[in-house]
Amino acid sequence: MAGVVNASGGAKSGRHPATYGEKVDLFGVGITVTDYDDATDRILEAARARTSYAVSALAVHGLMEAVDDEELRDQVNRIDLVTPDGQPVRWAMNALHHTGLTDRVYGPDLTWLVIEAAAKEGIGIYLFGSTEETCLAFAEEIVRRYPTVIISDIQPDRFRDATEIEDAADTARINKSRAGLVLVGRGCPRQERWVAAHRGRVNAAMLAVGAAFDYGAGTLGSPPPWVQRVGLQWLYRLVQEPSRLWRRYLVTNTKFVVRFGRALAGRLAAS
Repeated sequence: MAGVVNASGGAKSGRHPATYGEKVDLFGVGITVTDYDDATDRILEAARARTSYAVSALAVHGLMEAVDDEELRDQVNRIDLVTPDGQPVRWAMNALHHTGLTDRVYGPDLTWLVIEAAAKEGIGIYLFGSTEETCLAFAEEIVRRYPTVIISDIQPDRFRDATEIEDAADTARINKSRAGLVLVGRGCPRQERWVAAHRGRVNAAMLAVGAAFDYGAGTLGSPPPWVQRVGLQWLYRLVQEPSRLWRRYLVTNTKFVVRFGRALAGRLAAS
């Protein structure tokens, strides 16, 4: 995996032992060593040039989905920038690779930072995915916050896989819009599969940040900052949507704890 730091975590120059922009290996999945400023800079550089650039904000659920699914893992590992969306992911990076990250890079917060920068620079934004109602509400909120923003187009999800003809039409529509930033709200892991598959085909920075649509549209309430800091956002989400999310968090969180415990024990035994 290109750019993945060796598990021994040898010291490197820069702000952390692992250089920003490189990936470290968490259970076979590459997660980028980055912070909000670094991630925003990388995304905006691609958006300005309308260079194809794939981005995902990966929390524990998405990470463990990729760990358990070889095809998805290969797809996620082709994504250019994979931010540590969840605090537990950041904790694991710090413990296993000495990355020294002081905060996670949370997808919805990163999305607003990128939107703000795009609005200032006149970079067009394309909303792809979610329901029409959510897209429209999200677009209204974006315009309310940043009146000069350019919404290049809005394309709700079909909630099924596109045919080859439809997919080609989607790609052409996005490129024709000349948007530099494509926000993809298709839910994990469908959105990760999409941005990986369209890397090199869509001439824009593509951000797989599904929850940002719902938070921006107001269909989901954002957790308080203290809940996010202590890594309990999953519990906040579970209380909001217990029937849909209880199995996800019971299974994936347990798998993560077991994997992390084994990796940490192995590291300590080797030191």
